[in-house]
Amino acid sequence: ASANPFNSILKTLEKPQGGEFGKYYSLPALNDPRIDKLPYSIKILLESAIRNCDEFQVKSKDVEKIIDWENTSPKQVEIPFKPARVLLQDFTGVPAVVDLACMRDAMNKLGGDSNKINPLVPVDLVIDHSVQVDVARSENAVQANMELEFQRNKERFAFLKWGSSAFDNMLVVPPGSGIVHQVNLEYLGRVVFNTNGVLYPDSVVGTDSHTTMIDGLGVAGWGVGGIEAEAAMLGQPMSMVLPGVVGFKLLGKLRDGVTATDLVLTVTQMLRKHGVVGKFVEFYGEGMSELSLADRATIANMSPEYGATMGFFPVDHVTLQYLQLTGRSEETIAMIESYLRANKMFVDYNEPQIEKVYSSYLQLKLEEVEPCISGPKRPHDRVPLKEMKADWQACLDNRVGFKGFAIPKESQDKAAKFSFHGTPAELRHGDVVIAAITSCTNTSNPSVMLGAALVAKKACELGLEVKPWIKTSLAPGSGVVTKYLQKSGLQKYLNQLGFHIVGYGCTTCIGNSGDIDESVASAISENGKFFNKNILGYTCIRMLEADILAVFYMRPDMVAAAVLSGNRNFEGRVHPLTRANYLASPPLVVAYALAGTVVQSSVLPDMFKATYEAITKGNPMWNQLSVPSGSLYAWSPTSTYIHEPPYFKDMTMSPPGPHGVKDAYCLLNFGDSITTDHISPAGSIHKDSPAAKFLLEHGVDRRDFNSYGSRRGNDEIMARGTFANIRLVNKLLKGEVGPKTIHIPTGEKLSVYDAAMRYKTAGQDTIILAGAEYGSGSSRDWAAKGPMLLGVKAVIAKSFERIHRSNLVGMGIIPLCFKSGEDADTLGLTGHERYTIDLPSCVSEIRPGQDVTVATDSGRSFTCTVRFDTEVELAYFNHGGILQYVIRNLIGSKQ
Repeated sequence: ASANPFNSILKTLEKPQGGEFGKYYSLPALNDPRIDKLPYSIKILLESAIRNCDEFQVKSKDVEKIIDWENTSPKQVEIPFKPARVLLQDFTGVPAVVDLACMRDAMNKLGGDSNKINPLVPVDLVIDHSVQVDVARSENAVQANMELEFQRNKERFAFLKWGSSAFDNMLVVPPGSGIVHQVNLEYLGRVVFNTNGVLYPDSVVGTDSHTTMIDGLGVAGWGVGGIEAEAAMLGQPMSMVLPGVVGFKLLGKLRDGVTATDLVLTVTQMLRKHGVVGKFVEFYGEGMSELSLADRATIANMSPEYGATMGFFPVDHVTLQYLQLTGRSEETIAMIESYLRANKMFVDYNEPQIEKVYSSYLQLKLEEVEPCISGPKRPHDRVPLKEMKADWQACLDNRVGFKGFAIPKESQDKAAKFSFHGTPAELRHGDVVIAAITSCTNTSNPSVMLGAALVAKKACELGLEVKPWIKTSLAPGSGVVTKYLQKSGLQKYLNQLGFHIVGYGCTTCIGNSGDIDESVASAISENGKFFNKNILGYTCIRMLEADILAVFYMRPDMVAAAVLSGNRNFEGRVHPLTRANYLASPPLVVAYALAGTVVQSSVLPDMFKATYEAITKGNPMWNQLSVPSGSLYAWSPTSTYIHEPPYFKDMTMSPPGPHGVKDAYCLLNFGDSITTDHISPAGSIHKDSPAAKFLLEHGVDRRDFNSYGSRRGNDEIMARGTFANIRLVNKLLKGEVGPKTIHIPTGEKLSVYDAAMRYKTAGQDTIILAGAEYGSGSSRDWAAKGPMLLGVKAVIAKSFERIHRSNLVGMGIIPLCFKSGEDADTLGLTGHERYTIDLPSCVSEIRPGQDVTVATDSGRSFTCTVRFDTEVELAYFNHGGILQYVIRNLIGSKQ
């Protein structure tokens, strides 16, 4: 690393009243006309590259690539990016804090100062993924559900609370505070940082795909996997493809009665049709001034559903008004505006606009948006409300698919009769059994939340009631919602219809809907010919990012429905018994869209200040958690939630250097499109799995298994859950589907975990053979950590998903690509061979992208390309992984 070559453009930002805000890297000072035409979102990448340029991790040529974006972005060039901060939720936060704690132990054992192990950028960790709607339609639902949440997750929560005090630069927001993305929007988002007197734009990577919600605030943010987040947390750059940017022009204004949810479902459908995967979408045009910040956040939130990396709204006067509304100080807002204006990153509609260059263009007249919902199985299958009846009939008739249930005509009118606590009742196709006002997408938006409450008020005045067997719930994104619903006098009407507040966090939208009444469940399930309710909760496997949903249980004939104000409605996600799931605005969840005019009088800055002051104080249950003191964690040998992983076992100060592979066996032989859902532990823990066996042996009752997500802090369980997907197709099994493989030396069929342990015990290396797009889908840290713990030394594939390939390198696994036109089949490889991969023993002799020879014991050899793509990745591999690299660098070893 060397001195920043751009220090010459470091300028002072003066305060209007005298004094200075701080220093900043001035983009206008570069005097390059190409910068003026750059999309605002690309300018954020540019500023980061300039500020962090050290000619090692970030180079001058990377800065030039970004400045020349108009020419370089179509070429799929890669750039390094260092975000300003990292956002975690509890499921991903636990393994991140586990790794930090392990690094401290390793540093201590090596004689270094363990207190040097801290996040190098701010880390905001919000506990919001553990809320289950166990109790609904009750005045005491919030307290009852929180008590159950703490019972299930006490050990995890205590560990995170320890982390919040043990590590600098880490804020842990206690459970019950709200949904991570709304808390990020209302409280955590800085917009502009001032760190040690240097000003720079806020940017964030988060371990949840809907991190993009913050894009509505003019903060560049998107979701990443756990390993990328940990790398960013430790000051390492992320490698990303310089994205194309779709310019989306908004004109006019929404008609009365049309909600932000209607708009976002329309935008989602348009962008899916246009094709924006891997791209930024940047919104502009005269219609922007008509969109509230909450409406913008709703659109930005659903970036994963329309496939974009970001849905970005540059900062303008609407942004500043929202910052004022949410209680940010006047001085902070003045600094934000002054900095962004000085760096030409602020949009002022009162000034002439310089035309930006975009990769492609779309346009929407807001007055053409109409009330709609989306479903029954995908978020981009929009249905105008006026066409809903005809669309539903078509779904019943159509063959099974995203828009079909294949219900025979003679069965479409049948009713399932049942007794609901002594009251005769019946269900028909399309009847709603779950109605949930939920999800970060909508619950941050006062207009739709108050609209829902106004619908409830009207319904109560008309004497209407919700059927008692429908599971209704309201899960606000933060306590602010509760305050303005109560101040407006409208919460009582929602309560009267059964929409009691159940908690503050992710609920129905991520499958935390809890059980529906047993009589209702029986009425649905007993109408299925082969339905086995005993396997519910154990065999729901989702492949969401590929827009493929496979729910592997015998489905009931009865098509029960859920309506939720969420962002994902894939079959089996909301609840195993609701085959039809519709996304709708909160007013439509209650009844129909109704625009309200009470927002400004009901939502006041004091509400935000009061709500978020409570975060620093915690809540009684959080404050009562007993946690150990000290900077080193006291690992419990009996814990099944938190366990010290063996990443640093026998680590020394000297990097181990590159390792080849000698006489390795093939653990698994895959075809194309193996996703991270196939690889990574996810969902419920199957009763016959190695993880279940481990838990039973450690005294955990089956009903207390919890999920893989809740046990991400225990490597023993996660390793056993790696490649445990029941739909795994492994060529070694010759057509059989399931989480098994063949132990080559003996020919035995074993679970993948048991086979891997046989090889490890015998001191034998293993590799994986794969086809195209290995590791596609959402990025998951355990998709790389798991194989490493199983002893996998290399993966040889036709191609890799970009982030997963980088994650493998970060965990010390060698990614190799077959040459074009070749794969395991064309080369005659069966997976029964033994494989030797020779790599130079000195890292200086390895070049990014060089060819190596792979030899087999059958006498066949072939050439592969080693996919270390950057010098930084080679440094990680030389050290045995990214975490080891960071530790040795902190102690002072050479890179």
